[in-house]
Amino acid sequence: MSLRAVIAAHFQQVAQEQRRQLSPLSDDLRLLQSGLDSLSFALIVARLEDALGFDPFDAPQAVKFPVTFGDFVKLYEDDRRQPAAG
Repeated sequence: MSLRAVIAAHFQQVAQEQRRQLSPLSDDLRLLQSGLDSLSFALIVARLEDALGFDPFDAPQAVKFPVTFGDFVKLYEDDRRQPAAG
C-alpha cells in the first residue's frame, strides 16, 4: 500500500469513527474544508506515527503546517526521505 493510500485510509477511518462527513480526498482539498476537526487531525497524526514510525510535526526544524491534503501527504513523503538523525 502506498504512503498516500495509508494516509487516505486513516482520514477515512477517523472520519467514520468521529461521525464526520469527509469530503472526497484530492490533492487540492483544503484541510479546513475536509469535514474534519482538530481532534480528528490529532487522531490521524497520532495513528500515522504509530503506523509509520515517525511524525513530521515533531521535527527539529520548523514545519509549515499543510493547507491541502496534497500538502499533508507531501509532508509525510518528504519526512520519510530524510536520513535518520544519530
